[in-house]
Amino acid sequence: MLELDGLTKRYGEVVALDDCGFSVRPGRIVGFLGPNGAGKTSAMRAVFGLLRLDGGTVTWMGRPVTHDARRQFGYMPEMRGLYPRMPVRRQVIYFARLHGLDKTTAAHAADRWIARIGLEERAGSRVDDLSHGNQQRVQLVTALVHDPELLVLDEPFSGLDPLGVEEMSRILQERAEQGSAVLFSSHQLDLVEHLCDDVAIINQGRVALSGPVRTLKDRATHRRVEVDLDSWTALTPAIPGVRLVESRGNRHVLRVPAQIGMDEIMAALADGRTIREFSYGPPTLSDLFREAVAS
Repeated sequence: MLELDGLTKRYGEVVALDDCGFSVRPGRIVGFLGPNGAGKTSAMRAVFGLLRLDGGTVTWMGRPVTHDARRQFGYMPEMRGLYPRMPVRRQVIYFARLHGLDKTTAAHAADRWIARIGLEERAGSRVDDLSHGNQQRVQLVTALVHDPELLVLDEPFSGLDPLGVEEMSRILQERAEQGSAVLFSSHQLDLVEHLCDDVAIINQGRVALSGPVRTLKDRATHRRVEVDLDSWTALTPAIPGVRLVESRGNRHVLRVPAQIGMDEIMAALADGRTIREFSYGPPTLSDLFREAVAS
């Protein structure tokens, strides 16, 4: 298990990390979320010793992270860490060798992963001759080629088309099913909600909310109601605590206290109106995110 405990980092008056802590367990996919500048990249860089911390610890399986342990990790930085003039296959082999694979094993692993991402015909091409999306695929392969025990990805879905997003999602799910711990950051909250077992939401360098996605949604103090009505009148006088979140034409999203049941809300909405569509359920991950970073 990867554990970040009390990570602190300051750049003069700027606080990048402020007692930041969460964990990533083997076989789980964790979405690392937060506004721009919240500290996500700093925390991920700390895992690889690329950031000199002012305080806190990073441990893997209960022990401090050593150089040898990091050779079993895979890292995909947000800013591409590839050699632009080096051919794809040669580059993937090079990274595999850095992680301890012998020459023959590295070559076989490189060919297998290059085929997996559909770039066999571009294996001899320079990286800077590839599209942005294909460069992103190569970057992923350099993080995967040695079958890492921990995979840390900073905005891995950036620049990918829908097919690329699907393939990337499948690969991350497969890695988790094979026992790897997977941590990735993303601003695509719908994707994170679909893909991740757990989330950690960071704001101003501190973890504001963390835990299993399903548990966080079920334990929320409010519910989400989406309704399509033929007319609209605010429900606040009738049911205190109900808040209108969004309106688009006749479609409305409401934030409803969890103690108010579906029948009560439906009865209030149906008073003199026609309900064409209605849904009642836990908040979305986007709802939880907005509340967690509101302060």
